[in-house]
Amino acid sequence: MISKHLAIAAAIVFLSAASVGQALAQTPPAQPAMAAPSGATPAAGAPAAGAPAAPGASMSGPSAAPAPAPAVTEPAAAPAAPKESPYGLVPLWKNGDFVIRAVIVLLGIMSAGTWYIFITKYLEQARVLGQAKTVERRFWSSNNLNEGIDKLPKSSVFRSVAESGVRAAAGQGTGLVNLNDWIGMSLNRQLDEANAQMQTGIAFLASVGSTSPFIGLFGTVWGILNALIAIGIAGQASIDKVAGPVGTALIATALGLLVAVPAVLLYNYVVRRNKVINEKLRSFAADLQTYLVTNKK
Repeated sequence: MISKHLAIAAAIVFLSAASVGQALAQTPPAQPAMAAPSGATPAAGAPAAGAPAAPGASMSGPSAAPAPAPAVTEPAAAPAAPKESPYGLVPLWKNGDFVIRAVIVLLGIMSAGTWYIFITKYLEQARVLGQAKTVERRFWSSNNLNEGIDKLPKSSVFRSVAESGVRAAAGQGTGLVNLNDWIGMSLNRQLDEANAQMQTGIAFLASVGSTSPFIGLFGTVWGILNALIAIGIAGQASIDKVAGPVGTALIATALGLLVAVPAVLLYNYVVRRNKVINEKLRSFAADLQTYLVTNKK
């Protein structure tokens, strides 16, 4: 009887120990608590630290902690558009009044006229210099004067001078001057006409070279005046408010110099080539006069 009771008690103890061991095996190990940052508040719906879990909540997996929320990535900011500079020639045109715009237009016309005259005069001078080489090769190697004139192009300046000398030599002079002086006067008149033709347009280059800096300076003075008036009305006299408008107004002076310097250089170049052409024409006229006078004697 006693052994029967001992067997029942041993079975009860064995079953109790097995239940406790199974429960301990299912319980996860305790995690160390991490200190929350100061001022941090628990998320809404999350149980506070140390608070008992809500009834009916089941624990799945090795930990009962909630899954972390996915990190929200902000979209990359679009690159900022380049800011347009408020200074320069374009802002000067947009913000300038009619005086500034008139100065810019006038300087543009002067520059265009300078280059047009230079190109036309350069081509004309090159043509005359080519005619001078033709005279040296063909005219003086001819058998007679008329044959030499026929070898020259009809548009040649040297042919005009030769024909003028031949017409003067066809007469016997006048009662006031002899034949030699009459031929010389006729040739000089033709040379003066050719020189006047070569000088056309050069005065414009000289005018542009001497006046365009002052036109640009006038535009600068006018722009600075308007800028200072606007600054005085606004009441802001800081360096950034003064330097910008004043520096922009100085562009007009730079434009004036940009027009004047090429005009002066091209003027000197054209005048120097005209002197060379004039010397060739006078040498040809002098040789022709000598030829005409000696043949008449």
